[in-house]
Amino acid sequence: MKVTIVGAGNVGATCADVISYRGIASEVVLLDIKEGFAEGKALDITQCATNTGFNTKVSGVTNDYSKTAGSDVVVITSGIPRKPGMTREELIGINAGIVKTVAENVLKYSPNTIIVVVSNPMDTMTYLALKATGLPKNRIIGMGGALDSSRFRTYLSLALDKPANDISAMVIGGHGDTTMIPLTRLASYNGIPVSEFLSEEVLQKVAADTMVGGATLTGLLGTSAWYAPGASVAYLVDSILNDQKKMIACSVFVEGEYGQNDICIGVPCIIGKNGVEEILDINLNDQEKALFAKSADAVRNMNDALKTILV
Repeated sequence: MKVTIVGAGNVGATCADVISYRGIASEVVLLDIKEGFAEGKALDITQCATNTGFNTKVSGVTNDYSKTAGSDVVVITSGIPRKPGMTREELIGINAGIVKTVAENVLKYSPNTIIVVVSNPMDTMTYLALKATGLPKNRIIGMGGALDSSRFRTYLSLALDKPANDISAMVIGGHGDTTMIPLTRLASYNGIPVSEFLSEEVLQKVAADTMVGGATLTGLLGTSAWYAPGASVAYLVDSILNDQKKMIACSVFVEGEYGQNDICIGVPCIIGKNGVEEILDINLNDQEKALFAKSADAVRNMNDALKTILV
């Protein structure tokens, strides 16, 4: 099984490293426009093999899409990262042209691939990739919800002082600081609602910390985070390549689900060998429905900036 990662920066390289280390794919190709950059990252990862025991073939190429031919999954991380004080929305004009070009190029050599979009603003870039390529909606997936949910589980873990892997929690809605919706009501610790252990005040702080999780790291690091995003992409790719049918919150095209149409937004999905195999309709309460509708409006407004690009 072959995975191509377009963009060999921090997120793309981390994704390649995790996929290789865990043996998720037999081959990983890193592609970047910077001369020698992807080749260097690939060589560095390959030199870990003897110490970590993986057998994945990792290669890097400079802007040669023919080397990506036959990819089962293509991950798009291309574009500029956020800088301190910059919102994901401010990246639209810069990253839209990049994502559109990349999506068209990879399909020339891998017409049956499933595309995973990581570039920000992620919901809008996922929508762009879908509309620009004309692919079936199950084959275009935005990664954001997987990352947001992992951050949510982390903050719950810290508040509970319990292992994050014992916590089940999900974030839906747009992948933005003001549009994501951490579902505190449905979060649980080994099947027990976390509200049994945490006060409403603490839960609201956990939700607030989750929503600015990316911005917090950008402020600390001076650029976007990469370890958790890269691992979240690998987690999603694993479910596709190995047909694991995991329930993962992903940004996907909705046609009536949750009362929304013609946008890509984070909802719980079953992810398997066909990409998005099912969108799960969970019962939101009135407050959650209102938040989701508000989030969808914000995502739709961002999509309006794409009109000239999609013409």
